[in-house]
Amino acid sequence: MAGVGTVLLTAPVALPVAVVTIGGYLVTAGGVATAVSQFTNSEDDAIGQKGEGGIDGNSP
Repeated sequence: MAGVGTVLLTAPVALPVAVVTIGGYLVTAGGVATAVSQFTNSEDDAIGQKGEGGIDGNSP
């Protein structure tokens, strides 16, 4: 999503204002999606649930 927006914003040709605006929205949405993804993939230790098992949660 952010990649498509970046391509639209850095296109070597003049694009209509609406396309450039949509590109800006895509870059913003991609950044938000990345932040949410990193937050949801953080270690369980951050919320105090880690301590059982190994990497996969099953091994001692």
